[in-house]
Amino acid sequence: MSRPPAWVAEFVLLAALWGASFLFMRLGAAEFGPLATAGLRVGLAAAFLWPVLWQRGQWPALRQHWRPVLVAGVINSALPFALYAWAVLHLTTGLTSILNATVPLFGALVAWVWLGERIARLRWLGLALGFAGVALLAWRAPAGVGLAGGQAALAMGACLLASLCYALAASYARRRLVGVPALATATGSQIGAALALAIPTVLFWPEQTPGATAWLAVLAIAVLCTGIAYILYFRIIERAGASRALTVTFLTPVFALGYGALFLAEPVTPWMVGCAVLIVAGTALSTGLIRTQSQP
Repeated sequence: MSRPPAWVAEFVLLAALWGASFLFMRLGAAEFGPLATAGLRVGLAAAFLWPVLWQRGQWPALRQHWRPVLVAGVINSALPFALYAWAVLHLTTGLTSILNATVPLFGALVAWVWLGERIARLRWLGLALGFAGVALLAWRAPAGVGLAGGQAALAMGACLLASLCYALAASYARRRLVGVPALATATGSQIGAALALAIPTVLFWPEQTPGATAWLAVLAIAVLCTGIAYILYFRIIERAGASRALTVTFLTPVFALGYGALFLAEPVTPWMVGCAVLIVAGTALSTGLIRTQSQP
């Protein structure tokens, strides 16, 4: 029996870290609030990544491309991190992570509209399946987890808007950041996001001093789920390719659902699991990860 490739362990670790980000966001945002949580996350992540960038000699690349990199940070980190930090206050962390799995669906649509990428019939079927899964999740999941319908609908909309931000950032990077080293993009984007969220973080800083649990949660999401996770993600891209790295979004909800059930006593309903399977299947088709032999 052949041994799995060396990057598989890092792939599973990355999914575990990104799955934990929803738990840490809930714990942090409960006391810091969404904007301060997002601002601290990107600020601490930038501080963590900066010495790594400098040690690897990639500062010149960041200095050369600083404008598009900072813009990417606003789209890819500042906006979606704030939206997810607000959403987890109104949805279960598991449900939020399932909605996060729609990122490749939006990515395929944005690339079609913006970059002119052709979408074959099988991929259109995948888009339809994926968004059908989202619609079914929106129809039944909020009531099933005991949330107020209006708040749940807005929170789910925030998650989908965050997913759209990630998709826009991916196409923007393909237009403006080709050839820029991954670590320079990661570090610079966190700096850009930190600058964008600096004033909102100060304005919406909590009146009461957050406790140790909230501080540790924010530190964990910044260092583990953002800083270290970025390094792992780009290592997997280098070793296994972008298409394999993309599939980490399929495994992330498994960990997020487990963390939510274990640490927050969140329910995992059969309906949620069924919708998650539909979303993942649609995403696999729409991104070309599942294809026929004749499909380009």
